[in-house]
Amino acid sequence: MNIIVAGCGKIGATIVQSLVAEGHDVTVMDINSAVIEEMTNLYDVMGACGNCADCDTLKEAGIEETDVFVAVSDSDELNMLSCFLARRMGAKHTIARIRKPEYNDSDLVFLRQQLNLSMAINPEMLAAQELYNILKFPAAVKIETFSRRNFEMIEVRLSPESPLDGLNLITMREKYKAQVLVCAVQRENDVFIPDGSFVLRAGDKLGITATQGEVMKFFKALNVYQKQAKDITILGGSRTAYYLAQMLVEGGSSVKIVEQDAEVCQYLSQDIPKATIIHGDGARQELLLEEGIKDTGAFVALTGMDEENILISIFVSSLDVPKVIAKVNKEELSALAENLGLDTIVSPKKIISDVLVRYVRALDNSSSSSNIETLYHLMDGKAEAIEFRVSADFEHLNVPIKDMDLKDDIIIAGIIRERKPMIPSGNDVILPDDRVIVIAADQRLQELSDIMKKG
Repeated sequence: MNIIVAGCGKIGATIVQSLVAEGHDVTVMDINSAVIEEMTNLYDVMGACGNCADCDTLKEAGIEETDVFVAVSDSDELNMLSCFLARRMGAKHTIARIRKPEYNDSDLVFLRQQLNLSMAINPEMLAAQELYNILKFPAAVKIETFSRRNFEMIEVRLSPESPLDGLNLITMREKYKAQVLVCAVQRENDVFIPDGSFVLRAGDKLGITATQGEVMKFFKALNVYQKQAKDITILGGSRTAYYLAQMLVEGGSSVKIVEQDAEVCQYLSQDIPKATIIHGDGARQELLLEEGIKDTGAFVALTGMDEENILISIFVSSLDVPKVIAKVNKEELSALAENLGLDTIVSPKKIISDVLVRYVRALDNSSSSSNIETLYHLMDGKAEAIEFRVSADFEHLNVPIKDMDLKDDIIIAGIIRERKPMIPSGNDVILPDDRVIVIAADQRLQELSDIMKKG
């Protein structure tokens, strides 16, 4: 597909990287010529330097032949205007990043209709939702949801004290009885789609699929279940912090935000009156100790500096705070943070990249026998979880899964039928209108039939 990405900041660059890896023809737009030069050197893309709301620049970028136009500049208004012009000039689909809290849900519906936007994306809102999900289930390092939250995939790290260390998956299922499926395992730099004989080791990162109730039952049986954190301290008054604090106070949690900008503190105090706002430098350990960081149930570092988020999170972890989460956008720093003991890392740019890749793949296979409903990159990007909606012309309907000739490193991890989720056995079959969740390691699936060996 022909895709234009306007705005090549952190999020724009990540989107470009993902779309190029998917095999699309990408053109980048930015007002900074040095940025265009860097992007065209790094990736196999074309470049157009100029304002993305300028008709001549859009023409130069080939807007008339564009399938998808993505505007992710720093300005919401510029993104909306450029998408409006792009659509009028021939782009088939337009996607705008709209981040400001004042553009609430009802405003966004109106704006999408009036501007004929295909999608509006808010990285901070999506990151806040992911953080909120993790804080509800602190034993997890990552939570992805499928089929309107009826089904979940949880990533967890096995500690050296875990009773699962040294067990194979058959023994684990017999011992703990919970209806869960370990569908992916990351061990150092390798990712496995395990069979029943696979032996778990301390340090492994597991991908587990199940319903919410079964996950909770399983973690309680392992004696690692943590109750939802009710007292949360947030470092930094960013937009992500704003959205997260709103979700938490509405859910009945006690929230404290530490922010050094007085104007931001004033704004947060007015908009989230139920939260406690502390004006001060949260990078100072003395301030955090004075504010009772040792007694907090969870700590979330959301400043604009990855390095500060990592360092302060390591300090807070040393105080035995039950749950510590850091926002880290740079990939090299994410790996470093995990090596330093920070298991739970959230990256807004990766979340948005998943959303865009899912949307473009869904457009690409719109005429196939299955549609992509949800897509997540797992295990540091080495595996994918994809939810497909099955149509009546899927070639392998009513075939027991055990009789399907599946490709290597692929597993059918869940089936949702009439809103009822299940972990499939070898005797289960796929029916029309099912939602099927597939986990694949080191490969990209465009449609459900891609799980089958050819020939």
